[in-house]
Order: sequence, then structure tokens, then C-alpha cells
Amino acid sequence: MKKTFQLIVENKNKDRQVDSIKNEVRKYIKRERSKKLPEKCNYWNFDCKFGKTEEEAVTIRFVDITKSIDIAASENLDSFFLELVARAEFRKPKEKGQENEDELED
Repeated sequence: MKKTFQLIVENKNKDRQVDSIKNEVRKYIKRERSKKLPEKCNYWNFDCKFGKTEEEAVTIRFVDITKSIDIAASENLDSFFLELVARAEFRKPKEKGQENEDELED
């Protein structure tokens, strides 16, 4: 998904427009995650870019998508650009002993 979202839309409340954008992004992510994974892959990862325009877009973490949308809304931007590209990857499952060690380190 490569799209420029409009935050200021005539006859729409800005907060409702932000909710609509977040819903569209969630639906896209759900649709991509439901696709069949290639062999030797066990999850979908997403490459994300966010910015005022496509030229100004910078790479962000997947978990920061909604935070970035909220920031764009709070800065009163007219629009913003969001790019999400699904990528199949293989992630090794954590071993039970590792999980306990990780919790102790934090």
C-alpha cells in the first residue's frame, strides 16, 4: 500500500477521518496477514515509511504506525504519505529457557 491520506476532508470531522484512516490501515494489514505464506516462512513482516509527502517519507517501525498518524493529526497536516509493504519472513520460535532469561534482564 502506497497512499497519500487526506486528513482535511470537507463535511467530515477530523477525528472521524483519522479513525477512518486507521481502520483502512488495519484492514489492509489483516488482509495481507491472511494471505498464504510461502514455504519456509512463518510470518508476515511489514516495511513501513511515513512522511508529509512521498519524497519526505522516512522508514518507521511497524508498531509506530498509529502513533505517526496521531502525530500528523495533532500537527494539523492536510495530508500524509504512508507506505506499507508486506514481506514474508522466518522467525525462530523462542526457547522456553530464553524467555525466562529475557524477562529477568529487563
